[in-house]
Amino acid sequence: MARNGAKNGGSDSYVRPVRRILIGVLVFALFATFLLWRIDSPRVERLRAQIVDRFVPSFSFVLVPVTKVADMVENFQSYTRIYEQNQELRRELQQMKAWKEAALQLEQQNAKLLDLNNVRLDPKLTFVTGVVLADSGSPFRQSVLLNIGERDGIVDGWAATDGLGLVGRISGVGPNTSRVILLTDSNSRIPVTIQPSGQKAILSGDNTSLPPVDFLESPELVRPGDRVVSSGDGGVFPAGVLVGTVVQGPDRRLRIRLAADYERLEYLRVLRSHPKAPVTDPGRLVLPTEESLGLLEEAVDG
Repeated sequence: MARNGAKNGGSDSYVRPVRRILIGVLVFALFATFLLWRIDSPRVERLRAQIVDRFVPSFSFVLVPVTKVADMVENFQSYTRIYEQNQELRRELQQMKAWKEAALQLEQQNAKLLDLNNVRLDPKLTFVTGVVLADSGSPFRQSVLLNIGERDGIVDGWAATDGLGLVGRISGVGPNTSRVILLTDSNSRIPVTIQPSGQKAILSGDNTSLPPVDFLESPELVRPGDRVVSSGDGGVFPAGVLVGTVVQGPDRRLRIRLAADYERLEYLRVLRSHPKAPVTDPGRLVLPTEESLGLLEEAVDG
């Protein structure tokens, strides 16, 4: 142990002087460098330039790690900014999608309303436009519900059209709503005229998209593609409202391809049908009166 202590003491006595010498040399070198850079003299300036040219290029490899670390920090900051911008763009894209969907819905609604305004009807006819609230279509009954009713003057039997053609008739009216039986419903029967032949027929719903034509007087005069309009017979529907065109079904039976777009019923126009003046004395239309007989006798005598 004594020997170990002597060895430790000898090593310490050797290290301390060396450490002091190195510290002194370092301090002296730093002080000399400070003085060298502070002395304002042409010779010293040339010396400084030579030292810089000699040693600074050789230290460039030492700055490489520092430069790489600085680049990594800058790239990370750029990545963070890009990520934040990406998240902001994603949020804006979601908002734009929502606005786009709203714009498409408004565009479709506007197109429907424009179609309604472009329908050519008898100028004497007036109408009420309603919004389709629900579609109760089923294999056994096909109808829609409108948001207009008795408070809007709606009456059972009035015709309903979309922007393209006849859709059905009012069947059931409440204070604020009314129901429209579609032409495709099995309970629907309306008189129609097939143009240009002028054939009268009955359009009978059968719960299909192509309802058949019944009671044709001369089926040979009807051709696929002929235009079908309401005839106005019976005074229920106004005459001349477009219904569709004639087609030949798979069963070789004449059917009607309806002009109305039944897959997108959003707005319907209910046509007001004003009843005609009743005839109180039908005989006067065909039997001559006493006054007319007297005029006829004077004409004969003359």
